[in-house]
Amino acid sequence: MSELEVAQIGKVVGLKGDLKLHNHSDFPEQFGVGATFYTASGTPLCICAFDSQKFHVRFVGYEERERAKTLTNTFLYTTVEATKEKCTLSKGEYFWFDVVGCSVVEEGALLGQVEEIERIGAQDYFVVKTDDSLREQGHAATFLIPYVDRYVLHVSIDKKEIATKDARDLLESI
Repeated sequence: MSELEVAQIGKVVGLKGDLKLHNHSDFPEQFGVGATFYTASGTPLCICAFDSQKFHVRFVGYEERERAKTLTNTFLYTTVEATKEKCTLSKGEYFWFDVVGCSVVEEGALLGQVEEIERIGAQDYFVVKTDDSLREQGHAATFLIPYVDRYVLHVSIDKKEIATKDARDLLESI
């Protein structure tokens, strides 16, 4: 089972066991009554009440303030399979877990592989581990590519490949 961190539980609010939920995903719609998530130890937590405006959540079996307090600072996880089932992508959108591991290619030359994705402000950046052959030429071990049309021409999840333009310039400018 591939686990994805989707949220962290914050402090208790109110008397009925409501908790502040800090969303770590791009899909707030996955949090709703009946949705089940897991703690790091694998304990399932099922949502029995959810306020999408305040992002307050209550879990089955934790409907009392004192019991709910035991969940504070707990991280919530889901599976890749559940995410693909519950979360809808628009055309040209991809799950981060599908993009990580993709090769970055420019004009047929391998620049590296996407190691992770970072969100800085409102912009996503691919963190690319530079290919060994380029590192041997003295280039940086990693570099960032903004996920914008200016640099990213095409993403192929099936081929695990991202075609870029001017990304080599970014690497060489470091």
